[in-house]
This record gives sequence, C-alpha cells and structure tokens, in this order.
Amino acid sequence: MSKKIVVIPGDGIGREITAAAVVVLKKIAVKFDLDLSYEYYDAGGTAYDKYGTPLPDETVAAAKASDGVLFGAVGGDQWDNVKPSLRPEKAILGLRKSLGLYANLRPVKVSDALREYSPLKPELVQGVDLLIVRELIGGIYFGDRCESEMYEGTERAWDLENYSVPEVERIARLAFDAARARRSKVASVDKANVLATSRLWRRTVTKVAETYPDVSLEHLYVDNCAMQLALRPTQFDVICTGNLFGDILSDEASMVCGSIGLLPSASMGGKVGIYEPIHGSAPDIAGQGIANPIATILSAAMMLRYAFGESEAADAIESAVKTALAKGYRTKDIAAFNAVEVCSTSEIGDVIAGFIKK
Repeated sequence: MSKKIVVIPGDGIGREITAAAVVVLKKIAVKFDLDLSYEYYDAGGTAYDKYGTPLPDETVAAAKASDGVLFGAVGGDQWDNVKPSLRPEKAILGLRKSLGLYANLRPVKVSDALREYSPLKPELVQGVDLLIVRELIGGIYFGDRCESEMYEGTERAWDLENYSVPEVERIARLAFDAARARRSKVASVDKANVLATSRLWRRTVTKVAETYPDVSLEHLYVDNCAMQLALRPTQFDVICTGNLFGDILSDEASMVCGSIGLLPSASMGGKVGIYEPIHGSAPDIAGQGIANPIATILSAAMMLRYAFGESEAADAIESAVKTALAKGYRTKDIAAFNAVEVCSTSEIGDVIAGFIKK
C-alpha cells in the first residue's frame, strides 16, 4: 500500500537532518518493499520569509492529506523581533492543533555504547528505558494571554493555564495503554500542592487509573520528578504530564542519554501524526554539516511503527542506529567518547542506511 509522507524541513538544521532521515527511509523501503512517496512543504521562519506566515494553508492541507509528517525544526534569531502571532514556533503549535494531535510520545533509551557520555554515572543510566507522554494542545501554551498591560501603575504580562476533565482523561488513557505494553507503571506528574489545574489533573488521572487495575500509578510533583530523573532514572516506565511540564522534563531526560540529538518524538491523537526530533533548529550550526540526525532518523522509525504499522521496518532502523553507535560512528556532538569515526550529518545517515541489510 502506498504511503505519502509530507516532509517539512523547517529552519536551521532542519533540511540537513530530514534529508538524512529520508536516505534511511528510502533504504528501508527497498528492504521491506514499501511504497513511500515524499512531498516537501515550508513552515516556520522559512515560510514566514516566503509567504508572510509561519504556517501556510497549503502546508496544513498537505499534512492533512498525508499518511504521516516528518518534521525538522523551526526557529532562529533572525525572527526574534517578529510579532508573537507570526513567530516560527507558531508553525508546529498550529500544525499540531490543526491535526488534532493531543499527545506527544518521547521515548528515552540509553545506548550501551554511549553510557559514558551521560553526565550521570554510567551505573545510574544503564538500562534506562522510559517514555514521556506529554499532553500537547492544552495547558498554558494554548491559554489566553496578555503580552502587556498596565496594572496598578506598572506593566505586567500574564498567561492562563487551564485543563478540562476530557483533556486529561484522554492523555491518561493513552499513557496507561502505553504502560500496559511496557512495564505497567505510570508516574503522573503535576504541581497539585500549588496549582488548581494540577489538582484537577491528579483527581482525573486517579479516576482513570481505576479502570487499569493491572497498571500501577504514582503521583509526583514536577520538582521531585525532575530530581528523580537525575538521581535514579531507571525507576521510571511511563511519565504522564501536561504540556509545560512535559516540555521541560523531556529536555532534562534527553541529557540522561547524553545528547538532545538522539531523542525522537511522535505527536499523535488524530488521523495523521507528526514525527520530529525533540531538539530545536540550532541555527548556530546550520549549514555546517555537523548536526546529529539520529533523533530525526529514529522519529522516522516511530512513523513506520505507529502510522504505517511497519514494526519490523522500525526495528530495523533502530537496530541500524544501535549498530552504528556500537561500532564507534559519531557526529561531532557525541564524539567525546569512544569515537572511531566522526561523521558529517549526511555521512552518519549513509552509515546507518548501510547497516540496514538488504
């Protein structure tokens, strides 16, 4: 069956890393006899410069008509002074909203070959295998806001956080379902000692847990969870949390494995998902050929698994990445430990593709 992939490189290193991922996808398509086609569209600052908007209507329409979206990254210093409603970051937020994607899945695994690269002691990170399930289209990122107003003689700004029971229920169910397929443990993260939305979150997750008697549930305050990720990350199976906390915790978790360039993500919940690395557009290294595309390649594997039902093909990509790292192939960001050969962005993509057996 033919599958249409919309590739949205975005800004900065986006074009380089998505190109490497497409090389790997093309190799996997040959091995598994998959009919994959690719269409390219703009978003972010690149789109703003061309069309005056970070998310053109044609990009949204193409994404809706596709079977999966492979997304690079958006943003850059040159758009810092653009008015907030037109900033590059609005592209990914708007696309998630347009596609009805309410959940972001961010797996964190530590490769044996890179245990020494973690800022934590190797014995603390050995065996780390956790999944962060982040609510994606609610919370403070999508609430009402005021950029500036005068109040009692001084300027202030504000953002409003809110969650509804149905929003929390659906993300909780997804987290519990994911845990059932893993090690049957969910850690729900909130700030219920301070925030009203977090108290609703905790009540609702607790109620959902009653329908999953085979899955254990614990509640953690977000500050404690952040500490526990550094102290004993192996204790976690599935972490379920809101948009803001999930954004922060997933970046912290990325450093458990040593580089933000290694972690993929999948945004799901609607008919079409978005598969993207968790890192940003890194404009400071754009065009130099030194960006790490592994997170994007692994995001492509998640697309094969979740969007196309091609788990064997996804396993083959993940195995090829593991083999490349075990044999000492590195990009510049992870070259400090056990590097046998330091590769450019395109070279590491070719290396990984080469480890996919015909």
